[in-house]
Amino acid sequence: MAIHPSAIIDSKAEIHSSVEVGPYAVIDAQVVLGPGCWVGPHVHLTGDLMAGPNCQFHAGSVMGDAPQDGKYDGAPTRCRIGSGNVFREHVTVHRSNSMEEDTVIGNENYFMAHAHVGHNCRVGHKNIFANGALLGGHVVMEDEAFLSGHCAVHQFVRIGRLAMMQGHAGLSKDLPPYMMSTGINMMCGLNTVGLRRAGLSLSERTELKRLYHHLFSAKIPLSEAVIQGQELFSAASSQHVLDFIQGSTRGICKDVRQGSPVRGGQGG
Repeated sequence: MAIHPSAIIDSKAEIHSSVEVGPYAVIDAQVVLGPGCWVGPHVHLTGDLMAGPNCQFHAGSVMGDAPQDGKYDGAPTRCRIGSGNVFREHVTVHRSNSMEEDTVIGNENYFMAHAHVGHNCRVGHKNIFANGALLGGHVVMEDEAFLSGHCAVHQFVRIGRLAMMQGHAGLSKDLPPYMMSTGINMMCGLNTVGLRRAGLSLSERTELKRLYHHLFSAKIPLSEAVIQGQELFSAASSQHVLDFIQGSTRGICKDVRQGSPVRGGQGG
C-alpha cells in the first residue's frame, strides 16, 4: 500500500493493501476501499462508504458526505459505489438521507470535474457526466446515458438507457431511453450516434425512430399512443421505452415541435 505521509486515514477504515493514497487525503472510519483504488490529493472519503475495485478519486473529490437535505436527522446512512468508476476533480457524491435507501452508483461510470450526485440517487453502469453535470436527490439513471456540460436534473427524475442531455439542458420530467433532450424538458429526437456506438441494429434504430414519431408527433394523448405502441412495436428497445413511460410519475419530456423550449430558470 502506497500512502503519502500527509494523508490522514482512520485506523478503522478498511483499505485494501493495493490502494494508493495521495497527499492530504482524508479517509474516515467507516470507509471500505476495494483493490486497485487510487485516492488522489485532498480527497475526502467519509461516512458509511463502500467502493469496489479499481475506482479513481481525483483531487478534491468528496464521497459519502451528509446529504444536502434540511430534514436530514443525522442518521448513519450509506453510499455504495461499484467498480471501475472515475471521479475527476471536485466531484461530490452524497450519502442517502434515510436508512431505508442508499445512494448507489454502479460500475464503470465516468464523472468529469465538478459533477454532483445527490442523496438517494441510483446511477447504473457506464454513464458519462461531463463537467458540472448535476443530479438532484432520488434521481434514477439507467445505463450508458450521457449528460453534457452543466446539465441539471431535478429530484426524483428518471433518465433512461442511452439517453443524452445536450449542454446546459435541464430536466424536471423523465427522459425516456434512447432520447436526446435540449433546453428545459424538451426532446429533439433520438440519440442516434449513441445508439450506433452501442451496437443497436439498423432495424432496431429504424423502429425506434418510428416509435418516437408515433409517441410524440401524433395528435393523440401520450397515454393512448403508448397503448397502441404495445401492439405496433415489438423490438425489446421499443418495449423498454413504452414500459419506461408507463412507469413515470413526473411526466415525460415533450418534443420540441409540441411547444417552445423553456429557457432560463423556469421548470416547465
